[in-house]
Amino acid sequence: MRRRRLIVLVIAVVAVVGAGAFAVMASSRVKGSPSQTAAAYFAAWHKGNVSAMARLVYQPPADFAVRHRALSDELHVESIQLTPGPLKSTGEQAAEVPFAGVRQLTEFGAWQFDSTLRMGVRDRAWKVLWTPETLHPLLKGGGTLELGEIDASAAELVTSEGDRIPNDSYADAYLNPLKPEFAQASHGWALVSKVPGQPDRQLLTSRPEANVERTTLSRPVQAAAARALDGVEDSTIIVIRPSTGEIIGLADRLKDNFSAVRDVFPPGSVFKVITAAALLRSGYDPATQVGCPGAYTIPFHSSFTNAGEVDRGVVTLTDAFAHSCNTTFVEQATTRLTVDDLRATADEWGFGRPIATGIGGTCGTVPETDDPDMFGADVIGQGEVVATPLCMAALAAAVESGTWRSPRLLAKDEVLRIDGQPHEDVPMDEGIVTALRDMMAAVVDYGTASESELPEGVAGKTGTAEVPDETSHAWFIGYRDDLAFCVFVRHGGSGRAVAVPIAARFLKGL
Repeated sequence: MRRRRLIVLVIAVVAVVGAGAFAVMASSRVKGSPSQTAAAYFAAWHKGNVSAMARLVYQPPADFAVRHRALSDELHVESIQLTPGPLKSTGEQAAEVPFAGVRQLTEFGAWQFDSTLRMGVRDRAWKVLWTPETLHPLLKGGGTLELGEIDASAAELVTSEGDRIPNDSYADAYLNPLKPEFAQASHGWALVSKVPGQPDRQLLTSRPEANVERTTLSRPVQAAAARALDGVEDSTIIVIRPSTGEIIGLADRLKDNFSAVRDVFPPGSVFKVITAAALLRSGYDPATQVGCPGAYTIPFHSSFTNAGEVDRGVVTLTDAFAHSCNTTFVEQATTRLTVDDLRATADEWGFGRPIATGIGGTCGTVPETDDPDMFGADVIGQGEVVATPLCMAALAAAVESGTWRSPRLLAKDEVLRIDGQPHEDVPMDEGIVTALRDMMAAVVDYGTASESELPEGVAGKTGTAEVPDETSHAWFIGYRDDLAFCVFVRHGGSGRAVAVPIAARFLKGL
């Protein structure tokens, strides 16, 4: 009995050994190896042979080839490099190869990624167990990779020194519309990962290098102008270099889309610079004796008064200008000048013509009139006379340099390209210019801008332009050395009380 049991046990052992041997024989019939399959797959992928890749994949999806080509087309892939890592066994019939990849993208250059090639025995052959994340890990779970256009800066406008425009400089309304004029490319690119249920994520961005264009703005001047306007609504400062006509400061806080270079306003008493030039042209000189009564009536027409109806008696033309005697200028202009005389002088000093700055612009107008009352109002900057702050800054610059120059914000060739041919320089009468300099110096020395904290060496003219049913506009124009300016505060009130202190802050901030 014991012998029969031993025989049964031996037979069982032989059966087990035989089954094991069969299994070994069966396993030896598996086609290929994981290392061979991985090597063949990577080689085909590197060559872009999608058909060969598909033959190595177990049950590839119907759109296998489409997915590969679509991803390459979408991302603008120029080439791909694959670097397999060591083969790892993950089971008796499973293995994987981690690998590093580098896709060369047209817009971004080399883009690295890491993934894993998984394999298993299927139908007695080693096959790639492909999933979308084999292409890239971010394609897992329905994720996509997309290339899209993004906005890019058309150009970067900088100061004349090559520095960035100061922050909060109140010049953006003029600089931003200029940028497309210098655009070299209007968009950049972004590579975006999109995963259902998650916010889009930018992986790479590429913006073209901005074309850097120098303006005529001076960084310290622009910064000082902007800071002088901080807290002052509806205001502007325009600064010009008299020797060149370059706009070296342009801070504009005018509201309601008003522009300091394109919109006109009644200039008030700053226009007396033009009226004084016309009187000097007619034969007057700064020492000419004139009356400055508290009120003056044009015979059989309207009456005009000084501020506070101050009567200064008989004074020199310089004193009348320094104290801004309305009555003096109305009486002398209406008895000695014609409308044509005033218009001709205004046109010589920049009125009646467009201004080619690179950002557009105009100066002002002195309209035709045969009404003595209107003419009387015009000569003191009321009536129908209007001007831009840009025009008044150019006027102050012309007094300082002796030559009227068309203001510009860009290089001359760029101004010509964008705005057309600027008006040629206009040399002014030397005697008139000398007289106006003395008269504008008197305004600051002892006139309406005296006792105001203006730095030494400033000459200028104040202006308060009345506006029906609203607060007056405040003006102050002037110059100091090779720097001319116009301060304008729309509905700000008195030029002396409002505009002059702004000018003082600006000049001290330089």
